[in-house]
Amino acid sequence: MSEQPLQTEFEFTLPRGYVDDDGTLHKEGRMRLATAADEIQPLQDPKVQSNQSYLTITLLARVVTELGTLETVDRSVIENLFVTDLEHLQAMYERVNNRGRNTVATGCPECGHEFEADVLTGRPHMSAEESAVESPAAPAGDDVEMEFEAPTVDDTDDTDDGDGETGELASGNPTE
Repeated sequence: MSEQPLQTEFEFTLPRGYVDDDGTLHKEGRMRLATAADEIQPLQDPKVQSNQSYLTITLLARVVTELGTLETVDRSVIENLFVTDLEHLQAMYERVNNRGRNTVATGCPECGHEFEADVLTGRPHMSAEESAVESPAAPAGDDVEMEFEAPTVDDTDDTDDGDGETGELASGNPTE
């Protein structure tokens, strides 16, 4: 049984991206696994103590190690993300720190087989045990290709004509 090395950093692509002061869009980044200190030390921060919403901002500022070509990712950068991007990073934080991988549960629409797929690539995730065992349905030497269609958002028309349909799932504050 070969043990896979611990993955401590995970790549991501923000749905919208962070726009810096120069107007440059930054979408690609990296997040590292959180440590105990990452979760404990922000609780001492006066800003977090006065407003618990800053806990998420502070946590993400500690674990997001890269974002585009920015020299640093600090609390100011995280504060200025679009809500969709903040939610994306929050969900990723939960996945990588609770499961140790950036995967989501899914299933085959044809046979109903349930499996986990990598969020970034769409490839099925296999544990070390699964990858060591050859599937009897796929004899050695045969290449089996699976195609996954990633959800897309049409950014070509950002106008809101008031009909409530923006091409995205509803999220955020329902009172707005």
